Amino acid sequence: MAILSDKTIREYLDDGKIVINPIIDEKQIQPSSVDMRLGDEFKVFKVIRKAYIDPKDEEEIASCMEEIKVPEGDAFIIHPNEFALATTAEYVKLPDDIVARVEGRSSIGRLGVTMHVTAGFIDPGFEGNITLEISNIGAMPVALYPGQRVCQIVFETMTTPSELPYGHPDRNSKYMGQTKPESSRVKLDYELKK
Repeated sequence: MAILSDKTIREYLDDGKIVINPIIDEKQIQPSSVDMRLGDEFKVFKVIRKAYIDPKDEEEIASCMEEIKVPEGDAFIIHPNEFALATTAEYVKLPDDIVARVEGRSSIGRLGVTMHVTAGFIDPGFEGNITLEISNIGAMPVALYPGQRVCQIVFETMTTPSELPYGHPDRNSKYMGQTKPESSRVKLDYELKK
């Protein structure tokens, strides 16, 4: 596998092989990645009295979360030990021979904020806004602004195109085409359907 350079990223964007929409500033394209901006919709866990969250109960998972839409110019405040789901402002589409990784920007990490807990890998064939699993592991609340560059996406070529890319009818692609933060759909995992 090889990481794409800025030159190749630009070529693939121009050719439509990779789609990132919208890129509002050429400065978003870095030497080996593209800076991604924060969307304006968030999902956070409510403080409720429940013994646990059951991953087999999708409705229960959704009922434990509330949606927040941040008005233009306002910030989303993430408090210490808080977790939130958000998406990138950009819509991404990958071909069947390129994978991507989402990495937090160092400037945000230095404030104690992580941009992904486990969802840093993007399969070939994925299409949608990228989910960000945001956590504040620092000691102070941090303001995050929609439109702010908070993470970067790195592209890698595969040895061959995937035979069954994400979104293929034979795959259980639970988050294909997502445009806003989605609660966990772990209930749809084949091993939990038994």
